[in-house]
Amino acid sequence: QVQLVESGGGLVQAGGSLRLSCAASERTVSNYAMGWFRQAPGKERQFVTAVNWNGSTTYYLDSVKGRFTISRDNAKNTVYLQMNSLKPEDTAVYYCAADLLHFRRTPPVSPGGYTNWGQGTQVTVSS
Repeated sequence: QVQLVESGGGLVQAGGSLRLSCAASERTVSNYAMGWFRQAPGKERQFVTAVNWNGSTTYYLDSVKGRFTISRDNAKNTVYLQMNSLKPEDTAVYYCAADLLHFRRTPPVSPGGYTNWGQGTQVTVSS
């Protein structure tokens, strides 16, 4: 069972930055799509961004375009989420996910497209 471990969350003021990391326990993830989702209290889990296996294709939620950047380092089995110009509405638990079942040219954007999930890391943006 591949484990995904997120880190880098915390409390930041509006306009600040955070960098989340998602480390996978096995090299296997380098062949598969990975994504970031978030869930605020009382809300459904929301797609934020995703990247295909080699980083050539990325998708973003409209509200984070230009502020968030997903990247991956397959040599380190790690995916990153650089978050800049953070807003209070970005406050949520952020989850890393991997689709370890399909070889896709493009990454999925729905939670159902992913097979493995991390435990989540809290991001809180104060106004």
